[in-house]
Amino acid sequence: MVRRVLALTFVLSCIVLVGVIFGFAQEAGAARKVVSQVSPSYPALARQMHISGNVRLEAVVAPDGKVKSMNIKGGHPILVQAATDAVSKWKWEPAKDESREPVELKFIPAQ
Repeated sequence: MVRRVLALTFVLSCIVLVGVIFGFAQEAGAARKVVSQVSPSYPALARQMHISGNVRLEAVVAPDGKVKSMNIKGGHPILVQAATDAVSKWKWEPAKDESREPVELKFIPAQ
């Protein structure tokens, strides 16, 4: 009897877990489209120091498509300010609710 209850609990837990994972996958696929974007300016100090790399951030986008705030997820500190300055000017398509949109900008010095 105890084994049946444990087995049933395990099966139900797996079903719930698959449902949660499937829900997250659907949300990730429903990302809003960028309507207009501004390219970041390459910081002079980064150019002098030959710094390149990616800046990852998450933009909190209001229903009207404007950026409300940003969360920095990674990147060189010298490049982060240029990335946030540019993304703050981006605009996404309007939506019913606020959303969190992942953004990754690549900084490669001109040669």
